[in-house]
Order: sequence, then structure tokens, then C-alpha cells
Amino acid sequence: MAGGSFAPAGVAKERAEQYQGRVTGYVVVACIVAAIGGSIFGYDIGISGGVTSMDGFLKKFFPSVYKNKRHAHENNYCKYDNHGLAAFTSSLYLAGLVASLMASTVTSKYGRRASIICGGISFLIGAALNASASNIAMLISGRIMLGVGIGFGNQAIPLYLSEMAPTHLRGGLNMMFQLATTLGIFTANMINFGTQKLEPWGWRLSLGLAAIPALFMTLGGILLPETPNSLIERGSNEKGRKVLERIRGLGDVDAEFQDMIEASKFANSIKHPFRNMLKKRNRPELVMAIFMPMFQILTGINSILFYAPVLFQTMGFGANASLYSSALTGAVLVSSTFISIATVDRLGRRVLLISGGMVMITCQVIVAIIMGIKFGDNQELSKGYSVLVVVMICLFVVAFGWSWGPLGWTVPSEIFPLELRSAGQSITVAVNLLFTFIIAQIFLALLCNLKFGIFLFFAGWITIMTIFVYLFLPETKGVPIEEMTFMWNKHWFWKRINVDHSEADTTVG
Repeated sequence: MAGGSFAPAGVAKERAEQYQGRVTGYVVVACIVAAIGGSIFGYDIGISGGVTSMDGFLKKFFPSVYKNKRHAHENNYCKYDNHGLAAFTSSLYLAGLVASLMASTVTSKYGRRASIICGGISFLIGAALNASASNIAMLISGRIMLGVGIGFGNQAIPLYLSEMAPTHLRGGLNMMFQLATTLGIFTANMINFGTQKLEPWGWRLSLGLAAIPALFMTLGGILLPETPNSLIERGSNEKGRKVLERIRGLGDVDAEFQDMIEASKFANSIKHPFRNMLKKRNRPELVMAIFMPMFQILTGINSILFYAPVLFQTMGFGANASLYSSALTGAVLVSSTFISIATVDRLGRRVLLISGGMVMITCQVIVAIIMGIKFGDNQELSKGYSVLVVVMICLFVVAFGWSWGPLGWTVPSEIFPLELRSAGQSITVAVNLLFTFIIAQIFLALLCNLKFGIFLFFAGWITIMTIFVYLFLPETKGVPIEEMTFMWNKHWFWKRINVDHSEADTTVG
């Protein structure tokens, strides 16, 4: 079947008002277990940032950085500018980018659980390699395996959460992924705070403990049920309906089940989803899959979290104080994610994204002014100004935690029709990791050359993305995942370029 009898998303008509179901303990537990996979991404962000400021790690692998760090006359903004150190942090993201595209096929053909399990095993291997690394090659090999794990996990887990959650609570349950990510960051910061005192081998313990969340992710993937959408897409209609009845807590799931059946028929007619995504009718989803993860990284949050110990040492904090301050930002990020979970399905996605953007712009500009006026080469900020900078950074993190942090993953995972969902999420993850790689690769050089202007650089991008959301992102709150196409056709901009429903898909081989 070519799909001419279906709307572009594969669903013939809107049935949202007929959906039945409630939040069951079964679906909550399943979402919590799945979201644990997000902790591996967060743990790596937090651990790597702290490890790269530890003397024992720098002495062994990057002695030139250690030497620069010890020189009082070194430019405050350039102490950590080193291509080798940037390559260490960035290798993971390139590996994750490639792995996320590979994961699309695994997720589509073998289910969401298969990719979650693959990701957990790969991350487990990477943690073991990094903990016993004796040279740069072994260290980067471990980073690559970690990247493969993150690529598979980030590709499959948001999809799993969006498909398992009931429509009216999809946003909040999907954000369990971001909550796990922030808990991973906070946990890593706490571990770094303890292991940095265990010189010269504390960094090994920090890197090796990544095996714990990886183990939870692997076991979770083995124990979890498959999503009904995935089961039906792969021909197991009866089993898919049983899982749907179980997670909705009742037997009357006819409307939602029929949407899944129609979507799966259309999905199975698409043999080349990446090619099909280039069709005009899929333009809105493709644009969001590219711009949402790109903008999430261009807020500058990864730079602040990943290099928080470096940033705070650069501003004159001692080693202990820098790790303590970065642990504070991690705790703030965890707390702020609860704001989003509590409000996203009531206030909607747009309100949180726009308000978060406005607060982040303000914080970045204030930090830039303080750093520009009060901080320069061979200088340290006074205690009062240092505290003010930390407060502004924490407020920035709070705003990110209720807006672009969780919603940068939630929105792309819920907007794609079934036939493009796996490929679309792969693009989202690939773009996220590509820009994470770019920023990780150039951040230290930008910090060295732009100095306080680095904060204005990110503030400019946040301004652009806030305007983008206001103009081009429709509200997805309360829209069933299989009926998102109708939403685009009602939007003031996308309805002008969206394809007419009569266009049949001919990509069958």
C-alpha cells in the first residue's frame, strides 16, 4: 500500500477525543526504568568536566595543560586551551553521532528495547576502558565506546517514553529522561568532589563508576516491555494491543489502537525513511529535528556544565571551591527539571521555552558585563562579584532546566509520524551531538579569544531561538502522537507550505 488513502502521517482522521486511559503504575515504572538511560549522558558530562581539571589526570595525559594551569602569569582565559584535551572531550560526540544514525535501523526493525540494551553494553565497555587507560589511545577508545552507548540510548529512550506515555501526560513522563540526565550530572559532580582528593588516581574511580548507570540501563532494557507502537509496526498487533491495554489500565483502547494500526500500515510502506523525510510534507518535522537540538546546545549549557570546574578555576576559585560550585549548578539543574515536569502538560511547551529563553539571555548579559569590567588577565574576581557570577549561572541553569533542557528532547520525540519516528529521532540525536562536538572542540579557543564575549555569543543565539519558537513552533500539548500532522496543517506558517493530503507516497524501494 502506497499510503494514498492515509493522511501524510498515516492516520485517516482525528480521534483524540475518543482516547481512553489513565496513568498506571505499570507505565510510570516502565518510564522511570527507561529514563535511567539518560543518566549515562549526564554522568559523562559531569564526570569529564571535573576529571579534566584534576592534576593527576592532566599530569598523565596532558602535561602541557597542567604546566599552563600552574603558571600564575598565564592568560586567565587561555589556561586550558589545548587541542589534545579538546579531542578527548569531543571524540565521544563524533562516535555518538554516527551511532545514533545506525541506531535508527535497530530501533525500527528490532524495537526500542534493542537499542537501549546495545547502548548500555557499549557504555559499560567504555567505562571499563577509561578506568584502566594507560595511554591516550586507550583513553580515546573508551570515549568512543561511551559515545556509541550515548548514541543508541539517546536515540531510543525519548521515543520509548513518548510512545508509552498517555497523551495528556506525555510531556511530563518524557521529561524523566532529562531528569535522569540532570541527576547523572549532579551525581558525577559529587563523585568528582570526593575523588579529586584521591590524587593521583582519583580520576580513574570517577571514570570507572560510569559502569553503574550503564549496568542499570542494560538491565532496564532487558526487563522493560516493548512499546505498543513498535510491536504493531513490526506486525505483532495482538501483543501490541495487550500491552496498550495494560499501560492504559482498561480494555477500551479502540481509538488509539486504530491510529497505531493505520500509522503502521503507512510506516511499513516506507522503505527509505531518511529519503522520505526530505519530502515537502515532512518539512516541519525535519526543521524541528534540526533546529531544536541545535538550539539546545547553542544555549551554552553544555559548555557551562562540562567546563564548570574549569570556568570557576579560571575566575579564581580554588580547586575545591570550583568543584563545589559546579556541584551546586548540578543540584540546581535537577531541581529546575521538576518545574518543567509539573507544568509542561498544563502550561504547554511554548510558554516554558520562551520564558526560559528570556531569563537565560538576561543572565548571560549580566555575567558578560561583570567579567568584562571586573575580570581580566592576571586578575581574580572579588568574593562579592564571584558569588554574583555563580548566582547568575545558577539562575541560567534553572531557566534551562525548565525549558530547553527537557524540551529540546521532548518536542522532537513526539512530533514525527510512525514511519519517520526512528529516523527523525536519529537526526535529532545526531544534530545534538554534532553541535556538542563543535562547541566542545572550539569552546576553550572561544573562551581564550572572545574572553567575556563568550557569554554574549551564547546570549545572541538564545535570542534567535526564542524568536524561532514564538514564530514557528506550534503547541503540542494534548495532541496525540499519531495525530501530530493535523497540528502542522493548522499552524499559520506551516499550513502554507505543508503538502496537500492527497499526495501519495511512492517511495517503496
